[in-house]
Parts: sequence; C-alpha cells; structure tokens
Amino acid sequence: MKYIASWSGGKDSTASIILAHEHNEPLDLIIFSEVMFDENISGELPEHIDFIKNKAIPKFEEWGYETKILHAKLNYMDIFMREPTRGKHFRTGKKTGFPMSGKCQINKSVKVLPIKKFLSNIREDFTQYIGIAIDEPVRMERIVNSGNKVSLLEKYGYTEKMAFDLCEKYNLLSPIYQFTNRGGCWFCPNMRREQLKHLRKNHRDLWNKLLELENEPNLIGSKWNTLTNTSIHDWEERFFWEEQQMTIFDFIEGKNERNK
Repeated sequence: MKYIASWSGGKDSTASIILAHEHNEPLDLIIFSEVMFDENISGELPEHIDFIKNKAIPKFEEWGYETKILHAKLNYMDIFMREPTRGKHFRTGKKTGFPMSGKCQINKSVKVLPIKKFLSNIREDFTQYIGIAIDEPVRMERIVNSGNKVSLLEKYGYTEKMAFDLCEKYNLLSPIYQFTNRGGCWFCPNMRREQLKHLRKNHRDLWNKLLELENEPNLIGSKWNTLTNTSIHDWEERFFWEEQQMTIFDFIEGKNERNK
C-alpha cells in the first residue's frame, strides 16, 4: 500500500502533512499541482509559490518526505489563445479568452487533471490523504464513500481553525493568509476584492498582464469575469479613485492637524 498526500499549500492540506509527521502516519509521497500562466510564469501567487518551493518542501524533505510538483501539458495562455474546435465560434477566428467564472475550467484542466493522470498511473493500491476538516461536512461527505481517500484532519478531530493554528505553530502557514482566507491563481475570475487589491499593489507586473489580455482582439470571453461582466479595467478604475479619495482625505486630515 502506498500513501500519497494531495497538497495545495493551504492550511488544511499542510496541516494533514504535519499530523502525519506528528503521529507517524505512513506517507510515501506528497504531490503538488502547479498551475502555470505561461511557459515561464507560475499561476500561483508569488508569495505562495515561494512558500511552496523554498520553505515548505525543504521542511518536508527534512522530515523524510518525497515531494513531487506536477504540471499539465497546457497552461492558462494555451487555453486563453485557443480557437474553439466546435460550436458557434468554430472557424470564426475568435479565441477562447477569459474562462467562465464559477466552476473554473482552468482548475479542471490545468490543476486537477495532472493529479488524476498521475494517480491513474500508479500500479499498486494507494491511499490518498485529503485536507478536509471536520467542520466541512459537505466536502467530508464526498470522500466517505470514495474508498481510498482519507482525511487525517477528520481522524484527529481537527477544525479549520485548528489546522490554521497547527500550521502557525510549525511556521508552515502560507503568507497568503495575511491578506485573504483562500488561495487560488492570481488570474482567477473568482478572486475577491482583497486579493485583487493585493495583486495590484504588490505585483503590478501581473496585474498589467491581465489589463493587456483584456485588450486582445477577437475574444469570446472578453472580460476577466464573464459571470458578472466585470473587467480588470473596471477594478483598476475603482482602485484608482479610491486612492485619490484617500490622498485627498490624508491631505485634509494633515492640514487640520497642522492648524491645531
């Protein structure tokens, strides 16, 4: 029997590995699927992929665990620039563009698929450790009858908050939790306001790439969030005016302080 941990670098899957270490649970391999934006740029937030490669993996290796990073054949830009092979846009010269929001096609094709392919090629029985906490009943129910999936968080009675605290204790909490409570790719249309604001402020080069993509001609999905019909340009304008308001506010407040 082989024991494999599916790891995203988030608090729950990381806590699962820590629990395996603490309780001497069998663990032969840790797999991480890295989404790529293009051939050279990771789709993971820079802080997160740095944590993965330069902090967490070295610690796991120190504990004696092998870690393997998986990649799909396709990256985000491959799918973005791809012309449809069927449907009403077939042979129109249009490119796919931004994926539908909600159930992200990129997650299915670029993150989950490499994991499925890797596991399908294992020629022996294996158990897959999944990071699902006891206060996630809907997600937990999905693995109850899966046969070979096990949650160590469930086995040792860990909630999401307990998983968070355990990662903090071992200094293995991804820095993404400093500004958001969920992970995801930096181009994801499901990103929340605080994630978008962080990306614009701290990774302007990546933010600008999204702005540039919206200027691409002949796109089926021409706006970053196709579900809400919201563009990155919309967010750029919103954040810009918020900054202007703060600048004016700071000026007035400073002037009032000087006049006291």
